[in-house]
Amino acid sequence: MLAQETPGTGRIEVLLADGGSTDGTRELLIDLAAQDPRVVLLENPGRGTASGLNVCLAAARGEHVARMDAHTTYPSAYLALGMRRLAAGGTTWVAGPQLPAGGGRVSRAVEAALGTWLGRGGSRKWVADGTESELDTGVFCGVWRREDVLRHGGWDEDWPRNQDSEMAARFLRAGERIVSVSAMAAHYQPRDSLAGLWRQYHDYGLYRARTALRHPTSLRRSALLPPALVLAAGSAFVAPRPLRRAGRVALAVYAAALARAAGQASAGAGDAALVPAVLATMHVAHGTGFVRGSARWGLPVMALARQVGLRRRADEAPFTGAVRAPALAHRPGGR
Repeated sequence: MLAQETPGTGRIEVLLADGGSTDGTRELLIDLAAQDPRVVLLENPGRGTASGLNVCLAAARGEHVARMDAHTTYPSAYLALGMRRLAAGGTTWVAGPQLPAGGGRVSRAVEAALGTWLGRGGSRKWVADGTESELDTGVFCGVWRREDVLRHGGWDEDWPRNQDSEMAARFLRAGERIVSVSAMAAHYQPRDSLAGLWRQYHDYGLYRARTALRHPTSLRRSALLPPALVLAAGSAFVAPRPLRRAGRVALAVYAAALARAAGQASAGAGDAALVPAVLATMHVAHGTGFVRGSARWGLPVMALARQVGLRRRADEAPFTGAVRAPALAHRPGGR
């Protein structure tokens, strides 16, 4: 972050919101802030990701703001490229591709899995082909004008996960574009255990269901595979006989798809052997989370109806509901 270049003579401020960490992080940040005046340490009493982002947004003084997640390496021109693309017009959200860069064995297998069609789904956020791509709610970080994020209400603090996709849906419903610039590609390190991967994708699925309930157009067709897989697995064992047979056929087709994806994965021999387990973990965890989210907040009927062709209208009215962002309530004057 501190190595970022900015156009002209612009300066950056690095806003870090600490949510009461007890692992030595706070002490490191205090030392860093003492050494570099650009670093500002803020308090995040809400302790969540969305509340931390809003704390930083409330304190920001610049024309532009950027979200830069951890476990990730960004090009030094990340901010500059995003600001220049915003200045060119035609978009209010500029992001870069999210490129996995594995470290340990499982992490490398995740990288290989995300290089396959079965791992990426329909999202363009994984693609860095030298061109500019238009994104849906599959986004990773980004650069904005601060006034645009404030205009849309900031990050909703009822979304501890998937809050970037939920906010992206609000931008899109207002008729705005989100673009991915290949040169802004950032390399992140995936989880290095199946248990950690399970928790990550379960939470993604949980809040993807809530996002689809609030924003029906945010659900893409490929996102239906994980919950369908979970339902097929359940019906293969506990449903009436005709449904059990159909469920087992679906599982056999999925197993064949896993084998094909593993054969296409670019990985070392040891890592490639883990690709099917990694893909299955991602899909089953995401699907389980989506089913649980639907049970908790309600089935996203409108989103599902759109995907099966029962509702053909392609547009959606701008979002007029409430965004819960208490961390934005007390913005410093003049900022």
